[in-house]
Amino acid sequence: MEQHSTQNTNANKEAVRLAFEKWTTGTGNFFDLLDEHMIWTITGSTPYSKTYNGKKEFIDQVIDPLNQRLSKKIVPAVRGIYGDADMVIALWDGVATAKDGKPYLSSYSWYMQMDKGKIIRVTAFLDGIEFANIMKRLKATP
Repeated sequence: MEQHSTQNTNANKEAVRLAFEKWTTGTGNFFDLLDEHMIWTITGSTPYSKTYNGKKEFIDQVIDPLNQRLSKKIVPAVRGIYGDADMVIALWDGVATAKDGKPYLSSYSWYMQMDKGKIIRVTAFLDGIEFANIMKRLKATP
């Protein structure tokens, strides 16, 4: 049983590592790893700190509105990917440029529960002040 768990942990870590690599090189979308029914929780006390139910709700309410405020999209720099059983933790920094020319800089720690190669639950820690600032400062423009 232990061997099976270790194999799953390694496969999950590799799936996350590869998704970040594709994101960094512009050859893929990290969020393709999300299960359609996943649950994503942003910690903290900003207006965006809540639980999003389902991939569509999360993309529509967080990812797309953020991207619409960026002239240069986030490029992740992964500091580490860690795994334990079905949990993969990614520690990474994101650098982007807002449409008003100001930098968007944030560090993230995502705790991702995996099932059958898909992310089913996330608890996300990030710079809530930086995130709330860009969302308030700029209007979303597709």
